Order: sequence, then structure tokens, then C-alpha cells
Amino acid sequence: MQRIQPIPGDKITPKALYLNRREFLRAMGITSAALLLAACEPGVPGTPRPGFDPDIITAQEEALDYVNFYEFSFSKYGNDERAENFVIDPWEITIDGLVANPQTLQLQELIERYKIDEYVYRMRCVEGWSMVLPWQGFRLSKLLDDVQPLPDAKYVQFQSVYRPEQMPNQAQVTNYPWPYSEGLRLDEARHDLTILATGLYDEPLAKQNGAPIRLVVPWKYGFKSIKSISRISLVAEEPPTLWKSLAPHEYGFYANVNPAVDHPRWSQATEIRIGESQRRPTLLFNGYDEVAELYEGMDLTVEY
Repeated sequence: MQRIQPIPGDKITPKALYLNRREFLRAMGITSAALLLAACEPGVPGTPRPGFDPDIITAQEEALDYVNFYEFSFSKYGNDERAENFVIDPWEITIDGLVANPQTLQLQELIERYKIDEYVYRMRCVEGWSMVLPWQGFRLSKLLDDVQPLPDAKYVQFQSVYRPEQMPNQAQVTNYPWPYSEGLRLDEARHDLTILATGLYDEPLAKQNGAPIRLVVPWKYGFKSIKSISRISLVAEEPPTLWKSLAPHEYGFYANVNPAVDHPRWSQATEIRIGESQRRPTLLFNGYDEVAELYEGMDLTVEY
């Protein structure tokens, strides 16, 4: 498996160290509870600590414990237990719409067809917290090449699985337009940074992290990286997305990480990295400047 390192290699913590990071924090007198409490307050101003390593991989225990997966719960904790009865094997994905070669594939077929690499990416949540995560997966562009988008295809729509009998909030929260849906422009979906992830920390995706396959778009806020994908459709018009449908004044289609464009209820100028105690500056496009060419001509001071 090849490791893709958009983050410089000397900034990546060895796995043996990040797995023991909680013990280090305890020894230093820093508790995870305190760190995560700060992460729940995206509007609290703070001064980023100068001189600290910007891209230490988040401890695996933290990444598996602190997650948003609203199909199971609005809480960030305990989703591993809530997802215990979520069936991920077998798993089927349909690729359809404006394509010359529509397909319905089993997960194992995807894994066998495309080479699985590791991609170490920053992840920035719209709520104001962030992580650095070692994903395993493959570039979405490979799948798009195989299904052959037709000339009228301009967008890619993604849909999560709909199983209210296994995902409690799909049954209980009736004002949400389930199943979860997201979308990208076709050129965004084809970008080399955009991947479909099947693993995390050299292990298959945990159920609470979006198993068995999810989207990862590292220059956008985390809600764009849809979990537990069951359908990918090529379409001509901008597709509806769950959060834009629920609150269009708060969540736009593009959702590029941008410190100059605040959420209506909090600043996006800084963030709290899970595992740290002080805020740091948020970077435009989450630091992935190579995607800027996708948005030439757009006013990034108002785009959301």
C-alpha cells in the first residue's frame, strides 16, 4: 500500500506514538474531557500557541470516540455502541445517472479493483474543531473514469444508506430529509485530493466513522464528507444536500474551509485541534492551496 502524504512526512507522528497519546496527555495533566469541552465552543476566541507542530496525527482513540454521525445520535460520544447493530457486510454501491457505464458493485469489488493507498489529511469540522487522520482508500476519479460521465454531467450526488431500523435518528428525527445526501461539482470530485475511504489507522472503517465506505474531501468542512455511501449519481444540476436543505442560511453547497467567511453563529477564523488545549488559525481551503484554481473567479469573501 502506497502512502500519499499531502502533509510532510516529518510532521506525521509514528503510529506507536499516537496510539499512546492519551497516556501522554494524562501524564502532562491534560484531560481529553477538557480538550473536547473546548471543541464544543466554536465561537470562543483564543490565541493559537506559537511554534507547535501543526500536523500531529490525532490519537486513534479520540478519532473513534469523538464523531458526528447524526443518523445514530446528536451526541458525539457513544456512537460505537449505538452502531453495533448496523450491518455493513454485505455492502452494495450503485453508480448511476448521467454515465455511459452504470454499475452496482459490492464493496469487495471496489477494493479489489482500485489500489488502496494511505492519505494523511487534515479534517476541519464546521463546528470549529479539527483532526489529522490517516485514511486508507482510493481516488474517486478512478471510479468516475470507469463509469464514464456523459457530457451533460456537471455534478456528483452522494447518498447514504437509509435504514431506519438500524439507524435510530432516521426513524425518530422526522424533520430531516433522510437519507443524508451531499454533492460536489464534477471537477471537485475528480480532484486528486478527493477520495473514497475504506479504512482509517490501517484498519477497516469503524461503523461510527462511516463504514464501510465514505467520502473524504479535505479542503471542505467535514459535513461534506458523507458517510456510509450507498449511491453515487452523476447529474446535470446542483443536487440538494441535507444541511443546505435544513438551513440554507447556515450551510452552503460549497462549504470550503474559509477563515474569512464566518458561520452565522460563530467565527471560523480559528479552530481547536482535538488533542490540543489552545486554538490555532484556520487556513483557507484547510491549507490545501492546490484546489484554489477550482474557484477562480469566485468571490471567496462571500462564497459558502
